[in-house]
Amino acid sequence: MPELPEMETYKILLNQKIAGQVISDIQINREKSINLNSELFKRTVLLQKVTNVYRRGKHLLFHLQNGQVMLLHLMLGGWMFYGLESEKPKRTIQVQISFGEYHLYFIGLRLGYLHLYSQQEAEEKLSNLGPEPLSSDFSLNHFLGIISQKHGRLKTTLLDQEIIAGIGNCYSAEICFHAGILPTKDIDQIVESKRSQLYHSMRTVLQDGIKHGGYMENPLFKGDTLTGGFNERCNVYDREGKNCNRCGAIIINEMVSSRKTFYCPNCQK
Repeated sequence: MPELPEMETYKILLNQKIAGQVISDIQINREKSINLNSELFKRTVLLQKVTNVYRRGKHLLFHLQNGQVMLLHLMLGGWMFYGLESEKPKRTIQVQISFGEYHLYFIGLRLGYLHLYSQQEAEEKLSNLGPEPLSSDFSLNHFLGIISQKHGRLKTTLLDQEIIAGIGNCYSAEICFHAGILPTKDIDQIVESKRSQLYHSMRTVLQDGIKHGGYMENPLFKGDTLTGGFNERCNVYDREGKNCNRCGAIIINEMVSSRKTFYCPNCQK
């Protein structure tokens, strides 16, 4: 599932490609991927300029000139591709938005969605999300204050979007590895110095994820060399049974709250 770095990469690249461009056509091949009658959806967005693309947590917000917002959540298996008809991936397209001869294809929206709202409605839909972990307003003291009120396993807390927005299975594993903390550990057992390290690790890993285009391998457009660059930099995520890059121990995969949880039993205490 795309997480903060993947969606931030999409945001950056899409602003380069479609910000300021006018929507010339839209095709909806799966009604369940949208929240309105398809004809109403089309009439509302057709011939509208995309003024900007923003990110909030794991969501993208496509702001239109008429004040409407297309709110995207890719969920599990969702991705996008931008290009000519001849470059289109051989995959089922749920929604296609056209900008002249170029098209933005939404793929794998079986669980994900592209919903249309007013700006106020979009803000209300996202109002339950926690703070952005890379925001300048999200200080160490803010983080420590949040953590001090939580109990239970660290992995479960990091995944809770109402506590901190944007972190999922991949980056929670990588953050815990960077901090040298077991993701299965109860928060009450983590001393304050390690909690501070967790904050700095979170910012370091997420920034590195953005710098290298996230871990998802599908390129956004032909010639895209950024997207997916972080996949090779993962130290524990999806590396069960392989040797730790730091100490050589075997990476373990354990289920925590029905989620695969990867860690090094030697580096993480």
